[in-house]
Amino acid sequence: MYWTLELASKLEDAPWPATKDELIDYAMRSGAPLEVIENLQEMEDEGEIYESIEDIKKIVQTVTVK
Repeated sequence: MYWTLELASKLEDAPWPATKDELIDYAMRSGAPLEVIENLQEMEDEGEIYESIEDIKKIVQTVTVK
């Protein structure tokens, strides 16, 4: 998984709150880069609901720090 803030920003207008599957669906329908879709697919899915783009940006920061 390789997130950047630029890739995460492609989800700014997603219908929040959203599940991982809803974000993948939005990314596909909105023509987001393949990297965004692949990154979403690689995220662990515990049925979590993401409240805003800020939740995704936290993941971005965690992944880029590792």
